[in-house]
Amino acid sequence: MEKPMNDAGAGVGAEGAGGAGGAAGAYFRAKLQFEIDVMDAADSAPGSFVLVDTRRQSSWDHGHIPGAVHLPTAEIPARAAALIPAGSSVVVYSWGPGCNGSTFAALAFAELGYPVREMIGGMEYWARNGLPVETADGVVVRPPDGLVTAHQLEP
Repeated sequence: MEKPMNDAGAGVGAEGAGGAGGAAGAYFRAKLQFEIDVMDAADSAPGSFVLVDTRRQSSWDHGHIPGAVHLPTAEIPARAAALIPAGSSVVVYSWGPGCNGSTFAALAFAELGYPVREMIGGMEYWARNGLPVETADGVVVRPPDGLVTAHQLEP
């Protein structure tokens, strides 16, 4: 495998320019400070953050995470302060990996001064891991998808 080049055109080894992973290491360390996966979110202590569903009303109505606050991305600047106390830790989610709505929402919360993380995988991976989903009919728990779940599946 060819080594990536630094600005001077010299090959950069595993440590990269600057050691300890270089720019790539710094990027991924920083990225991980602002993300949480669905299983870590599900296993977090109650009350450790406010979970915010940033999708439109029709998506919320279709199904959402029990206990989440519904606040569509476009409404965050106008409504966040009324719904979420200043300084509260916030975790945002949208549909899933094919949607960057939660990234825009995280940016909006960050610009308002909230400590915020993005739940990677979103609603799709929450449901695919067999975690509870609230619908108009109540809370539903579907079997976990064996391709994505961290749960132990029965044989």
